[in-house]
Amino acid sequence: MSLFNTSELRRFREEVRDFLQTHLSEELRHETRGGLHMAREDMARWQAILHRRGWGAPHWPQALGGTGWTALQRYIFEEESAFADAPLGDVHGLFLAGPMLIAEGSDAQKARYLPRILAGEEFWCQGFSEPNAGSDLASLKTRARFDGTHWVIDGQKTWLSSGHHADLMFCLARTEPEAKPQAGLSVFILDMRDPGITLQPILTMDEGHSVNAVFFDNVRVPADAMIGAPNKGWGYAKDLLARERVNNAQAPRTKRDIVELDRLARECRGVDGRPLIEQAGVRRKLAVLTADFVALESAALSVIAEQMRGKEPGPAASTLKIRGSELQQRVSETAMALLGDAGLVLGADYGSGLLHPAGRGWAERHFFRRVVTIYAGANEIQKTIIAKSILDM
Repeated sequence: MSLFNTSELRRFREEVRDFLQTHLSEELRHETRGGLHMAREDMARWQAILHRRGWGAPHWPQALGGTGWTALQRYIFEEESAFADAPLGDVHGLFLAGPMLIAEGSDAQKARYLPRILAGEEFWCQGFSEPNAGSDLASLKTRARFDGTHWVIDGQKTWLSSGHHADLMFCLARTEPEAKPQAGLSVFILDMRDPGITLQPILTMDEGHSVNAVFFDNVRVPADAMIGAPNKGWGYAKDLLARERVNNAQAPRTKRDIVELDRLARECRGVDGRPLIEQAGVRRKLAVLTADFVALESAALSVIAEQMRGKEPGPAASTLKIRGSELQQRVSETAMALLGDAGLVLGADYGSGLLHPAGRGWAERHFFRRVVTIYAGANEIQKTIIAKSILDM
């Protein structure tokens, strides 16, 4: 019996579905379907609509703008949003900066930043990775020194997702150079318009602009821009990355994509002119993907339920990240195989964000998903975490 098959949850699903049908415009659906990297104004517009309904951040505590939903209600909302092609919004603000501020921020920081994240008025980016410190954050070199009134930051970050959309950054910097690598790190809030911050775009193989490099040259930030206590950034970063890995499992959107694969297999035809779904190998591949998704969904629901009770996901997030990211890649690889030549036709303009209609955006997703096993900590790192923390090896 499905966990979702209760009268209460069926009514809730209908409520969400009706809301999406009424408030999600065809323009926003089209933009979400057409490309991975949406314009900021489109994401902000949808976030403002959710905020007015009181659904801006279902995963936050109710006292700070959350909905008070159960884990199953939250999952249903995300699933219905995925199937309706609703934009994701500012992922860095809603799922990373917001929860970190809730857990570690001062009352003044919560009052200043959380309402604007909820309303879609301010966007955030994550300043963690550096050229020689991607998955190994203990090796980062960006420095922050206190000059008596301000922190002065120098260094460089890279692979800055959505940095060109962001008003603010949460930045991990070294504040105690002599301490052991994990002990001397702190987290700061930076205004992206501060003097000394230079942003450079990095164009990627999916023909989109989603990541950037950023350089800090004597960037001065006030003392109260630090989140939490000095030199505790390593612990805050570990909690933040665990939350990010749960979100990166992307179970609801992967479910939508597997349903899309079934449709593709029925529409696309083989060299004999018959629908690909009639081939035993295709049916077997879709069945294996579906079975693996059910396992992922079950694990994701378990972790989400713990989060809704206030428990950080910890190393369990690493298992979700590995299985979720690998499944996303397998799904897009299957789509490309089903589409054949139609999946390889790209738009004429670099960065246009749209592909030939016959490709249905799958080539763009396929190329972008090469990175999902790397970001938020490479899967090799996640396996080490699992070995040490779960298997006690």
